[in-house]
Amino acid sequence: MYQKNQICEKISSLYPDVGKCGIDIQVDFDHSNKAWVVLLKKDNRELKTFLEPEDADVCMENKHCIGLGWQIYQLKDNIRQLAGGYS
Repeated sequence: MYQKNQICEKISSLYPDVGKCGIDIQVDFDHSNKAWVVLLKKDNRELKTFLEPEDADVCMENKHCIGLGWQIYQLKDNIRQLAGGYS
C-alpha cells in the first residue's frame, strides 16, 4: 500500500492547479471503509470522495489514472460550482 503523501503527490502531478487555485487537498486511508479519502477544500467549502485502493494502485503504477482522475475532476468541478462559477 502507498503512503498518503504519495497519493497526494500523484494527484498534484495530474492536477497541478489544485494548489495554485487555492484548493487544498488532503488524503488519508479510511480503514473502516477500506478506501482512500480524498478531501478538497477551497475557502469554507470542502468535498470528499472515496478512492478504491485498486484504482489508486493502478494509477500509482503509471498504468492508468482513470478512476483517480475522474474522482478529482468531479470534486474540482463541484467546488467550482459551489463557489458560484469557474473563476
